[in-house]
Amino acid sequence: MPDFKEVLNKPGILIADGATGTMLQNAGLPQGAAPERWNLENPTAVRALYRAYVESGSDIILTNTFGGTRVRLERDNLGEKTAEINRAAARLAREVAGDHTIVFGDIGPTGKLLKPLGPLAPADAIDAFAEQAGALADGDADAILIETMSDLNEAQLAIEGVRKVVGLPIVVTFSFDTHGHTMMGVKPALAAREIWALGVTAVGANCGRTLSETLTAIQSMRQAVPEAVLMAKPNAGLPHAGGTDLVYDVTPEIMADYALKFAAEGVKIFGGCCGSSPEHIRAVVKALRRDLI
Repeated sequence: MPDFKEVLNKPGILIADGATGTMLQNAGLPQGAAPERWNLENPTAVRALYRAYVESGSDIILTNTFGGTRVRLERDNLGEKTAEINRAAARLAREVAGDHTIVFGDIGPTGKLLKPLGPLAPADAIDAFAEQAGALADGDADAILIETMSDLNEAQLAIEGVRKVVGLPIVVTFSFDTHGHTMMGVKPALAAREIWALGVTAVGANCGRTLSETLTAIQSMRQAVPEAVLMAKPNAGLPHAGGTDLVYDVTPEIMADYALKFAAEGVKIFGGCCGSSPEHIRAVVKALRRDLI
């Protein structure tokens, strides 16, 4: 297994993968079905997705576990398979990644608001994140990515949950998709200061509305915490209907051009989120490897 922190200290940018959910839908995952279900029911498709990103040049691939907390899986009556689903996702990724590609155990938000705004008790959130992180570590993930966070408190609880059970490096990214804030009103500068102070390995922004808005968020984070290790994984724009499918307008060439702009801000890890594909990552690899390494 590669040592993530050791690789992180080498010159150049680490290139992460692209979208998971939209790519699995293209492979036949039914609309509305939990992508995590396929870790057990269609491992061939999940393995093929991982392999496509490795072959595109990704240095980092994410496990198919964005909605992998017990809290979220219970929506699809999969709660009792939480550990099995996460462990399988990480093992499939490790199998494809081998000794050269880094595996991020992917943890997304629970999808429930914390008390007193919602029904989820902080202790239950910590337990849910701990359970998922433990299973991802059992499957040989190299690091944990806590991503698409909107609530600063939930992100902090996620970090606490991960550290309760494993000592893996932790990366945390937020989605700034509401007029420069997260859905819960968190500004990029605040997120960077609060999360970096907790001793994480990297912090940053993912998803979001547009490449330019995510770039602005990264610039704010850089200004707020100049020493922070930054990660960016923006969407390929906003989707719109194209017949029976959702279409993302950002081409691989546009994403590659923006990758250079993110690199100019000192981003250490760059990849794509919703709507991006192995073709997007291949273009990013070509641009960044040519100009920066």
